[in-house]
Amino acid sequence: MAHNTESEACDLLMEIECLDMLEQFVDSGCYERVCLYLISCVPYVPEPEDKNLLKTALNLYYKFEVYPLALRCAIQLNDMELVQQVFANCKDPAVQKQLAFILGRQQLFLELDEDQFPDAEELMEIMSNVHLNTNFQSLARELDIMEPKVPEDIYKSHLENVRSYGPSNVDSARQNLAASFVNGFVNCAFGNDKLLAENGNKWLYKNKEHGMMSATASLGLILLWDVDGGLTQIDKYLYSSEDYIKCGALLACGIVNSGVRNECDPALALLSDYVLHQSSNMRLGSIVGLGLAYAGSNREDVIELLLPVLCDSKSTMEVIGQTALALGMVAISTCHGEVTSTILQTMMEKSETELKDTHTKFLALGLALTYLGKQEEAALTIEALKVVGNPLGKMAATLVEVVAYAGTGDVLKIQKMLHLCSEHFEVVKDDPKIKDKKEKAEHEKKKLESETGIAQQSVAVLGIALIAMAEDLGAEMALRSFSNLLRYGEPGIRRIVPLALGVLSASNPRLEIIDTLSKLSHDSDAEVAHNAIFAMGIVGSGTNNARLANMLRQLAQYYHKDANNLFMVRLAQGLVHLGKGTLTLSPYHSDRMLMSRVAVGGLLGVMTAFMDVNGLIIGKSHYLLYHLVSAIQPRMLVTFNEELKPLPVPVRVGQAVDVVGQAGKPKTITGFQTHTTPVLLAHGERAELGTNEYTPLTPIMEGFVILRKNEEMEE
Repeated sequence: MAHNTESEACDLLMEIECLDMLEQFVDSGCYERVCLYLISCVPYVPEPEDKNLLKTALNLYYKFEVYPLALRCAIQLNDMELVQQVFANCKDPAVQKQLAFILGRQQLFLELDEDQFPDAEELMEIMSNVHLNTNFQSLARELDIMEPKVPEDIYKSHLENVRSYGPSNVDSARQNLAASFVNGFVNCAFGNDKLLAENGNKWLYKNKEHGMMSATASLGLILLWDVDGGLTQIDKYLYSSEDYIKCGALLACGIVNSGVRNECDPALALLSDYVLHQSSNMRLGSIVGLGLAYAGSNREDVIELLLPVLCDSKSTMEVIGQTALALGMVAISTCHGEVTSTILQTMMEKSETELKDTHTKFLALGLALTYLGKQEEAALTIEALKVVGNPLGKMAATLVEVVAYAGTGDVLKIQKMLHLCSEHFEVVKDDPKIKDKKEKAEHEKKKLESETGIAQQSVAVLGIALIAMAEDLGAEMALRSFSNLLRYGEPGIRRIVPLALGVLSASNPRLEIIDTLSKLSHDSDAEVAHNAIFAMGIVGSGTNNARLANMLRQLAQYYHKDANNLFMVRLAQGLVHLGKGTLTLSPYHSDRMLMSRVAVGGLLGVMTAFMDVNGLIIGKSHYLLYHLVSAIQPRMLVTFNEELKPLPVPVRVGQAVDVVGQAGKPKTITGFQTHTTPVLLAHGERAELGTNEYTPLTPIMEGFVILRKNEEMEE
């Protein structure tokens, strides 16, 4: 330790499994480097060991009272008791507020005792993200982007040189639906727009049936996080005579509450009456809304409200699927016993024809989400799924396994998934010539086997991306595997690869990925093209990436007569300009160390829907796109003083540099520019204070940071 070779000391102790000896050798000079090394080893070690490394780092941070970093370790361990301990041990009120901001970003909430914490109320407010909307809007005012945009500002169709002779044959209701989504994405969280604000009804009636539902729900996107102001604007649509508008408004209520906790629980109060409504559309609106509003809260009252829907005889498969997903989102990564057993029970009771319904995928996903990141704790459930009929049983087992290891970078699991993808399944068509019963039974059996195999493979492909996104090396390797799968894989696999690429680098438009997707967007297989275009939107979401915007404009010209592909292009254009370029869908934050579970759940919900693009997204279930809401977060850095008043200071923003295991005090960013806060941080950028007047209360400059006056300066 004294010779600056901390990494070798750690390696030695890891080999002899005596990491607990570290504490006596570490002093205040080198603990930062030791912990950095330990944490960066986590993705590369086998299962029980990774938890030991994090616990060791946590104890070291305790020893030197660096509570924000200790909290990160506790969150990564996914252990709520540890999180509570860190919070309770921290005595400095300002640092407590900083911890509350970190928890709020991860959407974790602690019930605090007023006797123990004098500022309990304020701390709980911060954790509830109540201020998110006001802070985001003040950022927008700083950047001078409050002016609402219309979809035409994004399409820029005057730059396209399409001469239209005679009537253009593109379905206008479809175009209006696309415009509703784009309008929602672009003005997301700004609280103002040009289509719905002045005379909303006029615009809503330009959509048909299910389109009305999605168009009304886009109001929720525009008013995102603004619980008090937003609900009053949505309220008038709840009394609409048109059922679709009504259920869209229910969904909008859920969206507005997404990621924000409110003491009077408006979402629960408004939506609970409709969960067992006669009309299945009303059920859908309220159930999906509840899933979004209480994602990650693990609230018993919400779970108890949703469980009866699974067993209700009147529920359609679609309602059951969405209920399972909503339950999975609420109880995400908690291994909630009741939720898992009820979903399993529902799966076992379904008949063979019902198991082939496209909505059963969501039963599997809801089950899987309860085990998100829980690793081996999912083993029992995977065993239990062997009882469930195929194709659902095997697909669900694979999905649960993949999701349990999401973001761990576990190499063995990736190999297992690649192995699954290398198998070959014939697509078996129904053959009317077979009359003989025996032959028919065998034919059915073959057909079932191939369907099962294909379903399993599609999950495996997504799984590779989910597991590998934890660290950059794994992601690079996954990219190579995907290019092989594209060349040699089955059509079923090729359809999912674009989605997997989207998951792998959400909101991080890397050149090689954009180029691959751009090639695939002209593919002869329509589903591959749809998925690739949508993935372009996910990869560039909220970046305003000029190159992508240009590609999408060219695609819009290329597909100007093909309604379905044009719909996808419009969606992607809306996503690239998400929140006018101030928001992100990336599930990683806090220097790419913490994975926001709710965000992963939301991304997975949308990707699962895209496994059957034609049936769900282009069909009538396009409201599933709103699952992206749980992943939307502002990519900003805002600095406050200890009274939580905004405090503009100069910061240097540059590309983050990996300094693990380097000697001395290397620079952590390169090629920086100096800005005044609040600032936007792009993917892979890091900020540091450009002044010695203040010290930040957390070493990680991201999101909301509290600054403290530097005493030494004043003397």
